[in-house]
Amino acid sequence: MKKQIIYILALVLMVSVFTGCGSKSADNTEEASHEHKEGEEGHEDEGHEEEGMAELHLSDLKFKSLGIKIDALPTRALSDVVEANGQLEVPPQHEATVTAILGANVTSIKVIEGDKVRKGQILAYLAHPNLSSIQSNYVRAYSQLQYLEKEHARQKKLYEENVGSGKTYQQTLADYQTTKGEAKGYEAQLKQLSLNVEKIRQGEIYEQVPVVSPISGYIEKVEVQLGQFVDPQTVMFRVVNTDHIHADLMVFEKDVYKVKKGQKITFTVESVPGATLTADIYSVGKQFEQNPKAVHVHAEIDQKEDFLIPGMYINGRIHTNSREVMALPEDAIIEEEGKPYIFIAESHQEDGETEWAFKPVEIRTGIIDEGWVEIKLLEALPEGTKVAWNNAYYLIGEMKKGDTEHGH
Repeated sequence: MKKQIIYILALVLMVSVFTGCGSKSADNTEEASHEHKEGEEGHEDEGHEEEGMAELHLSDLKFKSLGIKIDALPTRALSDVVEANGQLEVPPQHEATVTAILGANVTSIKVIEGDKVRKGQILAYLAHPNLSSIQSNYVRAYSQLQYLEKEHARQKKLYEENVGSGKTYQQTLADYQTTKGEAKGYEAQLKQLSLNVEKIRQGEIYEQVPVVSPISGYIEKVEVQLGQFVDPQTVMFRVVNTDHIHADLMVFEKDVYKVKKGQKITFTVESVPGATLTADIYSVGKQFEQNPKAVHVHAEIDQKEDFLIPGMYINGRIHTNSREVMALPEDAIIEEEGKPYIFIAESHQEDGETEWAFKPVEIRTGIIDEGWVEIKLLEALPEGTKVAWNNAYYLIGEMKKGDTEHGH
């Protein structure tokens, strides 16, 4: 009986040991299984991380409301551009400085700055006591010349017929030539003063001298006042013919070799926002200005607007070498983290509705010309691929907004 009790206790002890080990093994197995599942879940989260930039999806209604233009990636002739600044100028032959011919008082001014004048138009009048004496001297010399001309002809005839004295003929000839020179001298002075010598010969005496414009154009500056005494060569007026206004640009030494006669220029005027004009180069300077080291480039403006005034500052773009390249409007390109992108576009049907998908593609850019940018693809696009021609900023903005909402 005692042996039986001992056997039963031993059996119970063994059962307890095996039961405890099994429980612990099960616990370990469950824990390992749980850790394995957590590991799998971790790997599954990583798989959902998006590589690169996601796509943007738009309904057909939204697509049309935005006016997004979709087409193939085009080629376009773009030019390398040389940037240059300068001013509007007028060639020297179309500017005039009007000076006083003689010392006199300003008795009348007929124009103001900005007035349009024609060649020969009277700008002012001058008066001086010596004016009358010059005219009187001319009338006297001219009358004497008329007499001596006839006397010279008569004495010459007598001399040739051996009737008259040779000495008398020679004296008459000398007097005639002297008086002729005096008359011509006075006449030249009167013409310089813009006085009508024919009327003066007939006895009309001018009390004022007209000051006239030597060219047609506009009065740029009036340098005198009424009643002022002006010395000979005193500047009275400045006249400029703006019909011949042109663009004068300064091209730096590093760019001079690119610039040639006949190239096209587009330029803007700093004081006239929104105005873009064009011109053609007709002259490239052959001497450097030293500060800065640059040469003058002159260009004829295609359409001379009324608001163009000499001295206006301009910003120009000289179009040099032109070549065919893939290009898109500037509005089709977006830069993200220092890298440029364009958007390729695809449409598909979703539940009977058209849906658009836009995907950014990294590129490189080249020439920028007149709002177009050269596109350099890093990888060739499949044949028939369509790209967005505009609204790149909106597309990237919507894409970022979608990413933010997804993150929340």
